[in-house]
Amino acid sequence: MRILVVNAGSSSLKLSVLDDDNALIASKEIATSNSNDLDGQLENFLDTSPGVDAIGHRVVHGGTAFTRPVVLNENIDEALKALADLDPLHNPPCLCAIRTLQLLRPNVPQVACFDTSFHTTMPKKASTYAIPQLWRDDWGIHRFGFHGLSHAWASRRGSELLGRPLEGLRLVTAHIGAGASLAAVAFGKSVDTTMGFTPMEGLVMATRSGSVDPGLVLWVQRQKGLSAGDVESSLDSESGLLGLSNESSDLRRIITLADDGNEKAKLAYEVYVYRIQTNVAAMCAAMNGLDGLVFTGGAGEASSLLRSDVCAGLGFLGVQLVPALVGNSSDDHMESATGLAPAVLVVKAREDIEIARHVRQLLN
Repeated sequence: MRILVVNAGSSSLKLSVLDDDNALIASKEIATSNSNDLDGQLENFLDTSPGVDAIGHRVVHGGTAFTRPVVLNENIDEALKALADLDPLHNPPCLCAIRTLQLLRPNVPQVACFDTSFHTTMPKKASTYAIPQLWRDDWGIHRFGFHGLSHAWASRRGSELLGRPLEGLRLVTAHIGAGASLAAVAFGKSVDTTMGFTPMEGLVMATRSGSVDPGLVLWVQRQKGLSAGDVESSLDSESGLLGLSNESSDLRRIITLADDGNEKAKLAYEVYVYRIQTNVAAMCAAMNGLDGLVFTGGAGEASSLLRSDVCAGLGFLGVQLVPALVGNSSDDHMESATGLAPAVLVVKAREDIEIARHVRQLLN
C-alpha cells in the first residue's frame, strides 16, 4: 500500500509518499503562506508521483472528539472544522489540504491521525487542571499534549536502538524544534507531557513563550489594555527565543550571537536549556525513573551543543554523554556508553512513518 502523508503546518505543506517498506519514494514541500495555487501544486505532485492507495494527514488537535485515527468523511470534516479555534495555526491549513485532496482524489481513502491521540493514556492526575468543575466537565478543558506522532515514533525507534522492548522502558522523548515538548513514555504509553490544553504550554520555543503565570495574562489585559487576540499573538508569535533575544527565533543564530557576546542571546539560550532540564526531571518523576533520553526534532537532532548542555545539568539522574559519540550525524545513534543507563539517543523525526503505520492498521 503506497501512502501519501500530508503534514500541514502554518506556512508549509510537507508531502511524502511511502511504499510498503516505508521507503520514501516521493516528497515535496509547498510554501503555503505565499502560494496562490495550492490546488495546482498538489495536483502536479499527484500526477508526477507514483499512484497512492491512501492518504494520511497529521492533525495537530483532536480535542475530546478524536482519540484515535479515523477515516475521513463529510461528518468528520465538520467535526474537525469545529476544533479549528483550539489550534488556529495548524488545524485550518490541514482542513484546507483535506478538502483539496478530496476534490483531486475523491476515490482515495483519507485518514486523519491526531497528535493528541498518543497522550490519551495519561492518568487523570497528569491531565487534569485544578480549575472549576464547570470548566473541566462541561467545557472539556484538560491537558491534551501534542507532538504525539513524533513522541510515539521516537520512543519506538529508541527501543529498537537499545535492543529492548518498549514495554520494559521508561523514556523521556524530547521533540525540540520550532515547537518543543517532552513526553514521559512509560512502558510504551504516554503518562505525562509538557504541552497542555494548547501547544503553548511547557518549554520555551522559537516564538512561543511556553508556560507563564496565568495572572500575567490577566494583568496585561487589565493594566495595559491588551485584548485576548493581542495576548495570543504576543505569546504565540513574539515570545520564546525571539522575545528573549529580540534578534532571532533560530537557535543556531542565538548560539552564534551568544558566542559573540550578545547578553540577550546568552540569556535566551540559558533559559531555553534550563526549561528543558527542569522539565526532563519532572518527566522522570512521572515514571519513577529513567532508562533513556531520546532527542528528536530539528534542533534536538541537529545541535550537539544543545544536547551536551542539556545533559550537563542532568548528571544527578545518571545522564552521562561520551564526548567521542556526540556529533551531528544524520543517522539515528546513541551518545552514551553502551549498557549505561540512562541511555542518551538521537532519533530522526519521522512522523510520516508513524502516520503510515496508523493508516495501514485502520484500512487493513
